[in-house]
This record gives sequence, structure tokens and C-alpha cells, in this order.
Amino acid sequence: MNPAPSVILFTVLSGLGFGYLALLGFGIVQPQGGCAFLAWGLGYALSVIGLLASTFHLGRPDRAWRAFSQWRSSWLSREGCAAVATLLLLAPQALSDWLGLGWPRLFGVAGAGLALLTVLCTAMIYAQLKTVPRWNHWTTVALFLGVSLTGGSLLAAERLLAVPLGLALSVLLTISFRLGDGRFAARGHDLATATGLRHAAVFEQPHTGSNYLTREMIFVVGRKHARRLRAIAVICAGLLPALLIALGNGPAMVALAVALHLLGASAARWLFFAEAEHVVGLYYGRR
Repeated sequence: MNPAPSVILFTVLSGLGFGYLALLGFGIVQPQGGCAFLAWGLGYALSVIGLLASTFHLGRPDRAWRAFSQWRSSWLSREGCAAVATLLLLAPQALSDWLGLGWPRLFGVAGAGLALLTVLCTAMIYAQLKTVPRWNHWTTVALFLGVSLTGGSLLAAERLLAVPLGLALSVLLTISFRLGDGRFAARGHDLATATGLRHAAVFEQPHTGSNYLTREMIFVVGRKHARRLRAIAVICAGLLPALLIALGNGPAMVALAVALHLLGASAARWLFFAEAEHVVGLYYGRR
């Protein structure tokens, strides 16, 4: 599928923000005073910027609010509701940490759970799609949560969490690439299953030119570029940041580790979309 920059920006930044907010909410990181203001502010900023970026690829961004009404059937709507609930529920905990009020962490723990639920909802938007076999797999949910928690622990400079999570993320990325390559063939999709017509065959191409489906749903990435980006994703998203944090968790080291993680996560997320094959490609003879 054609990777939209706004969707990559949205999923990477919001994942990092909600992962960091989850650690703050659970109390794994407990800054106080001015440090708490900066920490919570950073988490909120990343989450909100990521969510706003998600509206850039909409035809009518002014109607984005209507998505909140479909929470019964839409993971996209559930994601929006969970995100807003997270930001509201964590506000009292952020205020308590900033002003030293000493309130119980009930709001923080509940908000942290909602933060992870928000990331889960984002993952399920893609994991539920049977028409994209590469996404319709448990590794999609695992990767979204893994990237979010790894980024959050790196940003929090939590060495005991960041190192194992970073290493696990690199292993998970490798597994997802390997399993994903065979998902389409394993499903046994052909033109008949894609169209729902028995003995289906294409005698002429459906269109003489491009259309929305061919522009958005059919995208081909060169194997050479894919191999390079996979290496960048595996090494930079988890392996190198884990190594850097293991060596030291000073401000400079943390900044470098987070920057490398964002580079690797962006490469992985670009491939997540670019390598996803929609069954509609069979109708257009593109597979």
C-alpha cells in the first residue's frame, strides 16, 4: 500500500507519546516539580501532535470529529475515544506530580491502561483487515505495543526496561518480516477469492489509467530498498538504542538512543505499509 507520511508520523509519534505516558501513569517514572511538568508535557505533546497528524490524510479533516460516534463497530473510532479518555484521565495525576499534591495513583494507573489500550486500538485498525494478509496477524498488535513501550522506556531512560524491550523489539521485527513475506501465499488468495466469483478471469484491465485503488492500495517497493530499510529498522529501532542505554543513561545518550529509535521505527512503519499487499491487486493484475 502507498505509505502516507501523515500516517507514519501519526503512528510513530503517538505510539511514543502514549508509551511514555503509560510509564508515567503507572509510576515507573515519578518526576516531581518542574521535571514532572516537562515530562508530562512532553508525553502530552507527542501524543497530541501524533493524533493531529492523523487528520492530514483525510479528505475533509473538519469532519474528523464524526469518527467518535462509531465506537461500537470501528477500531478507528475506539482509538479516538480511548485517546481522549487517556489524556483526560491522566491530567489529575500530572497535576499531582507537578504540584506535589501526593494524590493516589488511581487516575495514573487507569490512564496508563487506557494509553496502552489506545495503542492496541491503533494496531487493530490494521490487524482486523483480512484483505491485507500481512497485517491480519498477531505480530501487528505485538509490534505496535512493542514500539510504543520501547520508545517510552528509552525516553524515560529506564535502563532495566529499555534494554530487554529494545532487544525483544529487534527480534520481533525480524520475525514479523519473515512471517509477513509468506502471509499472502499462505492465505491462498486468487482472483476468485478476491472478487467472490467462481472461475473468475480478467480479459482486459479494469481501467486504462490509474484510479484511487491503484494509487493507494497497490504499491511496489524494490527488494533492494526493502532489505536496506529492514536492516535499518531492526538495528536502529531496538538494537542500537538498547546498547546505548546499557552503556549510560545520561541526557546525551538518551537523546541519541531516542533519535535512533525514531529512525528505526519510521523505517519499520514505512515498510509496514509499503509491503502490505491488498487482495484488490489481484483484480488489477498487479501481483
